[in-house]
Amino acid sequence: MRAFALPIPDIQWIVIAYTLTYAALMLVFGRAGDIFGHRAVFLLGAAISAVAFALCAISTAYGWLLAARVLQGVGAALALSCGPALITSLYAEEHRARVLSLYTLLIGFGGAIAPVVGGLLVERWGWPAVFAFRVPLALAALAAGFALPAGKARAVREGFDGWGAALLVLAIAVIVLALNQLQGRDQLLLSLALLGGSAVLGAAFVWREVSVDHPIIDVRYFRDADFALLNVAHMLLNLAGFAIFLLAPFYLHAVGNLSAPAAGLVLAASPIGLILGAPAAARLAGAIHARRMALIGAALSATGLLAISLLGDRLSLLILVLASSLQGFGVGLFQVAYFDIATATLPKKDRGVAGSLVLMTRTVGIVMGASVLMLAFRALSEAGSTDAGQGSLLAGFSGAFAIAGSISLLVVVLALARGWARKDGRA
Repeated sequence: MRAFALPIPDIQWIVIAYTLTYAALMLVFGRAGDIFGHRAVFLLGAAISAVAFALCAISTAYGWLLAARVLQGVGAALALSCGPALITSLYAEEHRARVLSLYTLLIGFGGAIAPVVGGLLVERWGWPAVFAFRVPLALAALAAGFALPAGKARAVREGFDGWGAALLVLAIAVIVLALNQLQGRDQLLLSLALLGGSAVLGAAFVWREVSVDHPIIDVRYFRDADFALLNVAHMLLNLAGFAIFLLAPFYLHAVGNLSAPAAGLVLAASPIGLILGAPAAARLAGAIHARRMALIGAALSATGLLAISLLGDRLSLLILVLASSLQGFGVGLFQVAYFDIATATLPKKDRGVAGSLVLMTRTVGIVMGASVLMLAFRALSEAGSTDAGQGSLLAGFSGAFAIAGSISLLVVVLALARGWARKDGRA
């Protein structure tokens, strides 16, 4: 904001330019990996990411930075869409849950160190350092990617549904944009129009996918109520969990007066919980059904978020860290279970699509959280206190976390109704 003299509302496009591109392209690139080879798609993504990070770091105008962020979204979608397919291809099927838990653990590890490193980089060298720092990391990933096996070529290469891909990209891009516009009270009609447009595009995509021989994703799998609920639940849990990263910084600054690096350490608690939850999920995989494990994960996530909602004006870092860790631990259990079910449900030849589906629902959930939770925070802050200072902030903070915890609790209720608590995880 200081570098480009931006008003506060304009800074949101730094996030939108990346997340909209990344979310819209993830599933399409997962399908491309299934057809053209996961390693090739990953290598292209790593190379584009390195270029995008460098362009972000040297941007001298806000428009150039936004363009570089779009390119960064393309690189991320290419590289990450094939990650689960690549790692599961290296091991036998009986080790699938274990290697997916390792993949989830590493995502958590990155999430844990990112706010700490980011806080230090910004404090010492300013915002360009956050992008420049990742150029050598992307190049290292590119170099390491060449050591991966190329994979066996398909005897017959399936066609790529270009029209279906276009409809899917437009549908996701429009809904992400619509959710973001909800933050502006004067943009309600535009948001509703965009949501309607996204629904039309989504319906057209479904019609297209059931009528072609080689769809981007076979939508018939979503006729299974448990599989459909699993996807919706993952979005909702990520929506709710984003409250920690979105709202806790305001709380830590206003109540605890913490520096950026110190706040980063506190925010790392949730990803650290995910790091601990992933290997625990691997150990539980052989003992309980994946849907039961997902139910346990959702319950733990709800408990952590509701506990944070009870924090008042007396900051307890211990409670905040433990509750955030519990939320992350629950998400770790759920995500490994979801990875396992998705990769088992879709055919092995569609592993790129399966892995991309998990990551896409996560991203859409986070974008939804950024919009819905910020709306709730603002409304409750204004309604909860006439004091424009700390009292107002606390009213919004507690209320928004209560909503986030209730959303996670809704997932638990729906899963119980479907019988996920039973041994076989079915109604």
